[in-house]
Amino acid sequence: MGLAYFEINGGTRLRGKVRISGAKNAALPIMAASILCEGEITLHDVPNVSDVNSLSELLVRLGVDVQRQSDGALKLNTRDEMNCKAEYDIVRKMRASICVLGPLLAKRHRAQVSMPGGCAIGDRPVNLHLRAMEQLGADVELVSGDIVAKAKRLRGKEMFLGGPFGSTVLGTANTMMAAVLAEGISVLEMAACEPEIVDLADFLNKCGASISGHGTPRIVIEGIKELHGCEHAVIPDRIESGTLMVAAAISNGEITLENARLDHLMAFVDRLAAIGVNVEKSKEGGVTVSSVRRLEPVDVTTQPFPGFPTDLQAQLMALLCLADGNSIVTEKIFPDRFLHVAELNRMGARLRKEGPTVIVEGVKRLIGAPVMASDLRASAALVLAGLAARGTTYVNRIYHLDRGYDRFDEKLRSLGGDIQRKEGDED
Repeated sequence: MGLAYFEINGGTRLRGKVRISGAKNAALPIMAASILCEGEITLHDVPNVSDVNSLSELLVRLGVDVQRQSDGALKLNTRDEMNCKAEYDIVRKMRASICVLGPLLAKRHRAQVSMPGGCAIGDRPVNLHLRAMEQLGADVELVSGDIVAKAKRLRGKEMFLGGPFGSTVLGTANTMMAAVLAEGISVLEMAACEPEIVDLADFLNKCGASISGHGTPRIVIEGIKELHGCEHAVIPDRIESGTLMVAAAISNGEITLENARLDHLMAFVDRLAAIGVNVEKSKEGGVTVSSVRRLEPVDVTTQPFPGFPTDLQAQLMALLCLADGNSIVTEKIFPDRFLHVAELNRMGARLRKEGPTVIVEGVKRLIGAPVMASDLRASAALVLAGLAARGTTYVNRIYHLDRGYDRFDEKLRSLGGDIQRKEGDED
């Protein structure tokens, strides 16, 4: 069997309702936090995506029993605490697997984690994670491509988590998970404020942790001796919500998103409004998105939350390809995150990259073509472009998209999109 690809026949106006899945980027660190806990954990709204499956496999190897229930809930229960090594064959598949570092170190006093892999979107060093573990009292070294950290018991510390591009989301998550079992009080200055960090802190507090200030740049953690299990619902995926908002706009359709949180997407919705996309809360509690035919050009700069999310940069760029005028997109989080530019140009877009900025000259239409996905969010952008393009688009390497979108093609078909998953003979 070859690698799967999407065949998309563009031009259909998407209409209908669709439910937003739980956030992958919230579910992964919460799953890793199960290592810290005594007793059973039940998680609702965990998306069925390959990153979740990969982390589940890693957790099983680390002695955690992971069971997907018939209702979709995930049950986790630690059975064996002997293994402290996260092997390369799983870690290389996704960067988020480094979030087992903090829990292993705090609970089992030793962690050996292979240097992580993930999307090809630029340099994302792990030095901030390692520095935080050292400040909490761990001995950390690199051995044959593995991070090896040891500590009899971590000690609370006041520390600064900022880096060259601002706060680190995974670094904040790792540090917070390590600090909950440390002796004394930890203060995390310039912590990430993303909703996924807030969800992790809320989960840990349900398990008995003492965390305050989450959602602000200053998080205070009072260490405790042990955590217990709990039941928790993962927050909705704001990136899936934003992607489907663009799907409505780029197809000149109307979509109602159920289980969406506008308060997690204020900067993104602001840019959509400037373009001419209508986003309104519906009477039933969802969010309805529609657009005018003439799209206005805008300037966009990605920033840490609550700014414009880097994970929606590629999708909005696909929409701006059809705006009436020139737009400017500047990437401040991952300056090399522009591998989708060349592929969109293959579809008739007029994009010019200048350092960390792309000039988008709007065109009247996009043309279907074979394109290659390079990372998770670029995959989504190419699918969106294909929905609007004249003719047929073939999006290859959709395994990138399957890492983070739960049944994306099925959801688009339910809205009227002409998209089919097919098997190919080669990459």
